[in-house]
Amino acid sequence: MDVKSAFLNGILNEEIFVSQPPEFEDHLHPNHVYKLNKTLYGLKQALRQWYERLISFLLSHQYERWKIAKTLFIKKSDYAIILVQIYVNDIIFGSSNNKLCEDFVKVMQGEFEISMMGELCFFLGMQIKQSK
Repeated sequence: MDVKSAFLNGILNEEIFVSQPPEFEDHLHPNHVYKLNKTLYGLKQALRQWYERLISFLLSHQYERWKIAKTLFIKKSDYAIILVQIYVNDIIFGSSNNKLCEDFVKVMQGEFEISMMGELCFFLGMQIKQSK
């Protein structure tokens, strides 16, 4: 799954002002600056703020953050387990039960704009081949 515009989903915890970008200057007010309402791609805080929002969201839906790999989240039920691995704005997930995957997709679509990329074949330069 890919979270579209992930960096725009971050919520700022501090006041950040930016100068007017080239070719978007207000010639009547050349010294004015903009106060950001949310993160922007390229902003130093963007990745951290996006990740904090995603962590809070997953924890609020009873996912547990793995202590060793901080980007791995686990949710257990009486009959199955789902693993969710975060890599910036890409999310890999799998479960021993299809319903947990379907529930995860619905929950994520309710909060973020996502696109499903299909079955995992390549990730970080590795070729993935799934078998039963």
